[in-house]
Amino acid sequence: MSSTVANDHRADLRPGTHQTPEQASPAPPPRRTGQGDHRRGEHPWPPPPSAPTTPEDPGAVDQDVPGAVRTVLGDLLDQQLAAAHAVDPLFGADLAARVARYTQSGGKLARARFVWWAMRACGGTEPAQTRAALRIGAALELIQTCALVHDDVMDGATLRRGRPALHVDVARQYAGTSDTRRADRLGQASAILAGDLALAWADDVMADTELPHRTARRVRELWRAMRTEMVAGQYLDVQGEATSGRSLARAIRAACLKSALYSVERPLALGAALADAGPTATRALCSAGRCVGLAFQLRDDLLDAFGDPRETGKPAGGDIRSGKPTYLAAVARVRAEASGDREAIEVLDGTLGRADASEAELSAVREVFVTTGAHDTVEVKIRTLVAQGLRHLDTAVLEPEAARQLRTLLRSASGAPATAASEAVPASLILTATDEETTR
Repeated sequence: MSSTVANDHRADLRPGTHQTPEQASPAPPPRRTGQGDHRRGEHPWPPPPSAPTTPEDPGAVDQDVPGAVRTVLGDLLDQQLAAAHAVDPLFGADLAARVARYTQSGGKLARARFVWWAMRACGGTEPAQTRAALRIGAALELIQTCALVHDDVMDGATLRRGRPALHVDVARQYAGTSDTRRADRLGQASAILAGDLALAWADDVMADTELPHRTARRVRELWRAMRTEMVAGQYLDVQGEATSGRSLARAIRAACLKSALYSVERPLALGAALADAGPTATRALCSAGRCVGLAFQLRDDLLDAFGDPRETGKPAGGDIRSGKPTYLAAVARVRAEASGDREAIEVLDGTLGRADASEAELSAVREVFVTTGAHDTVEVKIRTLVAQGLRHLDTAVLEPEAARQLRTLLRSASGAPATAASEAVPASLILTATDEETTR
């Protein structure tokens, strides 16, 4: 699920020019005395008893949402690591500590920020709502760890966030004590188990979050739906790779499930549910999240093909080599077929899905993406979706400052410039999934 969080491959979400302390996404705060940083081989568990540190003042959290979520996440991970180490020290050091370190080592907490600002925009001000929003934000970071660790195994990716992927890290640890094949198998098996463990921890956090009965029911329903949608989107991805299913409709469907819903719409809906928002505000947030979440995925498709590895944290061209059924590739094929460009079609057919594709062949595919107009079409589609999303947001009565923060996050999540909503979009460049039917 290479896109489940596109921002996990990017340098940062980039809000507007005047950043609040919260938008600046500061580095994780130092852990309290006596608590470990979960590096392999360290056994600081169980941590010494300490008073709960969950922030309860929403105004204070507003100033640094990522910092508040990281504080809660660190406390939760300390508890889980203590339990894991008690079960077995090797399991605690090799697997559980890696999950903790991976979860804390990167990412910009975009989903947690969507939960928070949706809750605030819908009028959430109570300490109980604050605690719940931060815990849910932490749970989303854990489920994101599950998605990314599994994704790297399925994609055969070696890097994540500029560091060795978890399965690669484990294989390297045991390379000296086993032959390469066994070490690689251990790495892959460990990554599958690590993802399962992260998902279990995420569910533990959700189950232990205190909520009023009505709110709890709404939140649990959203959480259950999100988990299933995430897996469904990933399956469409890998099944499309195996069968070369690269239609526009299929690309949009997969992007909606694996990114639009999971990355933006569901987090916004969770925040609205915590604030007990009415149907009008909830619909507006969900519609905005669906549009921008899709733009979020399309931006990741462009970054994978054209991005700088120093900024994305992974080699460029991974989606090309794996044959991922992206919207970008689907548009390129539709346009090549419509214009009768046999050379472009041959480049796509000869390279997409080839793990051994050379840099020259990757460059040829990129050129097709540009010359067919697919690159520009996707850029325009992103701007159009962001503009639509912001219009949906404007239909709700929301708290002004929190709504402003949401608008900034929605724009930045898709990589859209601050003026994107007001830019004119040439109708000739807009290509939707339904256009596929007219080009067959």
